[in-house]
Amino acid sequence: MRTLTDLARHLNLRGRSPWPTKLRPPPLALLTDEGRMIDPLPVVAALPPGSLVILRHYAWPERPWLAARLAALCRARRLRFSVAGDIDLAIALGAGLHLPEGLVPGASAKLRLRHRKRPDLLLTAAAHDRRALRRADRLGVDAALLAPVFPTLSHPGKPSLGLLAFRRLVRRTGRDVHVYALGGVTARTISGLIGSGASGVATVGGLPRPPTMTNNNRVITSAGEAIRQRGGGPLDCR
Repeated sequence: MRTLTDLARHLNLRGRSPWPTKLRPPPLALLTDEGRMIDPLPVVAALPPGSLVILRHYAWPERPWLAARLAALCRARRLRFSVAGDIDLAIALGAGLHLPEGLVPGASAKLRLRHRKRPDLLLTAAAHDRRALRRADRLGVDAALLAPVFPTLSHPGKPSLGLLAFRRLVRRTGRDVHVYALGGVTARTISGLIGSGASGVATVGGLPRPPTMTNNNRVITSAGEAIRQRGGGPLDCR
């Protein structure tokens, strides 16, 4: 049986053309979430090279420390790494930047300048409708994560876009913006995205759990336990 990773790669090859000055867009993007993935390190370590990792973990008490560990792991695994919502942390780590939808309209000149100077670092944004996609396009993002495409377990009862609306929104988005499907995307639902123009899929909990993870979604060696053993401390970005 083909995995979500295999199918995402197939979708990516049939999506939009690569950026002129960048590598081909990643087929798969993983968004971390402290509520559903306490320790993202084992999940990230199992990703295929070329995937994108976006650190959310907004409320994590040692977020800079976790970001530094993820950045190092991504370099070793040949993964692309972005930080969500914190341009200073992204700059400190030499990482890409992901903007939650609410931050796109107020994007700073500092962000725009950095994106012009470092076109090799991805700038992505979250979007939930056509207006958000237009704002992301005007900002000049490399990719937009459009959600929710399908019903999700994390937001039961919340309306989803559906395949027809998703395809229509992708067609109306500027050709320089790669659109990723987020929300309820699994190995069973991804087939409907073929031919939509999507460049790949983004997921929070749609990937198989590595063997080191237990059924209650805690890991044997968690980032939280590592932090407690370490006793906290400042971020070392050298």
